[in-house]
Amino acid sequence: MHRRHFIKLATVFAPLAGCVSKIGSGVRIRGEPYQGWSDAIRMENHLCWVVIVPSIGRVMQFGLKDRPGVFWENPQMLGKSMPLDPWGTAVGSFGGDKTWPAPQSAWNWPPPDVFDRVGLAAKIEENSVVMTSPVSPLFGIVTERRIRLAPNAARMSIDTIYHKLSGDPMPMAVWVITQLKDPDRVFFMASENPAFVDGWSAQWKAPPDKVRVKDGLVSMRREPQGSYKIGNDSKKIVWVGTKDVLKIEVSTEFPDTIPRGIKRRLTNQAAPLAKPLDEGCRVELYTNGGEADYVELETLGPSALLKSGETLRATNTYLLGSRTSADAQVEALHYLP
Repeated sequence: MHRRHFIKLATVFAPLAGCVSKIGSGVRIRGEPYQGWSDAIRMENHLCWVVIVPSIGRVMQFGLKDRPGVFWENPQMLGKSMPLDPWGTAVGSFGGDKTWPAPQSAWNWPPPDVFDRVGLAAKIEENSVVMTSPVSPLFGIVTERRIRLAPNAARMSIDTIYHKLSGDPMPMAVWVITQLKDPDRVFFMASENPAFVDGWSAQWKAPPDKVRVKDGLVSMRREPQGSYKIGNDSKKIVWVGTKDVLKIEVSTEFPDTIPRGIKRRLTNQAAPLAKPLDEGCRVELYTNGGEADYVELETLGPSALLKSGETLRATNTYLLGSRTSADAQVEALHYLP
């Protein structure tokens, strides 16, 4: 990550609408304080749980029932309100799962305005929690994130939608960043595209001796001595922890469970770019060096020239399971057929 000067922006937050407890289709949704955040929303079924904190604009945690969650939470930021410069306040900011616009070259650093420096409006809609941002002064975009939990699986899906309301057309992709605890290793499939030498791309300083390619899988672990980033054009990435395993898969199609009225609002989709952004990567792994012991599993939706009146979207599916093998490679192969 790069650190640059920052533009002050007032924190914006709208309170939760529909904050009463709701039970439907095996999923319970209710307001419940978490780690000092009084506005937190908890979703749960009989297998797993999710915590969303609108005031800091994040899906903050995801875990199996009766176990700690796998997302990284910055102990220096627990219970705090959104500062003007969250990434400058503490290395790694709050943690959790959020969205930034790609490419990063459009805004450099830190993440801009409504994408990572304001609270979001939140409401319970059907069996989803929906978080919506104000309009971005920089991009003329409103972000919408629709979080759902499967009724009978440890599976969460998040639809991330960019609605462009004003401004010039911009090359863009939906970029989702999930900060996770220090893993055993993180894996994705080696690419067959010759543009990715040895099946992967060294996006940021990753030396070949830190990356392992074996049995068709690319993998890397966090190194406290340095920060590195790799990626390729796969659609799945797997985090293998001590007891838990998380697979994140990016898709450009909405599940059939999206209400019909919502689908109609999203029909004016931006046309794809001939040349994808970010070297054509769809999954990326960033490992943070130093004392902040986290990694980022990152996904990118389709690249498009986003015009006023158009939308851009991507869906991430998060599948959580228990680790069953002492060998992280063997474990990853269960999730990456």
